[in-house]
Amino acid sequence: MTSRVRSPTIVIAALLFTTVTLAVGYWAFGFVTTLIFTSGFLGGLFLWLVVPTRASWNDIRLPFWIAFALFVVHRIEENRTGFFERLAEITGEPTPEIVSVPIILLVTLSVGAWLAAPYLAARRNAFGFYLAWTFFAAMGITELAHFVVFPFIDGEPLGYFPGMASVVLLAPVAWFGMVRLAQGRQTS
Repeated sequence: MTSRVRSPTIVIAALLFTTVTLAVGYWAFGFVTTLIFTSGFLGGLFLWLVVPTRASWNDIRLPFWIAFALFVVHRIEENRTGFFERLAEITGEPTPEIVSVPIILLVTLSVGAWLAAPYLAARRNAFGFYLAWTFFAAMGITELAHFVVFPFIDGEPLGYFPGMASVVLLAPVAWFGMVRLAQGRQTS
């Protein structure tokens, strides 16, 4: 299968979507947290632009849904272990209320878009593959901050940081998804 055609309109839409999502993230969480999760959205955009996507939706369906289920588990772990409270302590930015406008917008933009990715990718829509790249990059790159950023900022580089345990499973599944996006099905 060949790379998906990315028209200038689709590229501009992806750039705008990335920009708006990061702006809303800044509104919700401030500079430091946005800088960290930028790796998922900018990283996904970059990978989508430079790595030919040879996959079909069928090639990435299994890692996508496993990663999404693990993402839900990860969010539960973060909520149960006080991730956002700890993040607020180390960044100096207050934790926004779950029903605040910026949080609702951020969840709608990110998770809503990621839930649209299967529909769009199954129809061979290039924007759907951009969304799949951002999802896998967010889960496979950004979430590594639980190991390589947050513990060091927190001053406990060898300690547990809230949300860390579930990333052990989530990140490798996302990496597999990125490999599948780039390669498609391997034939023997």
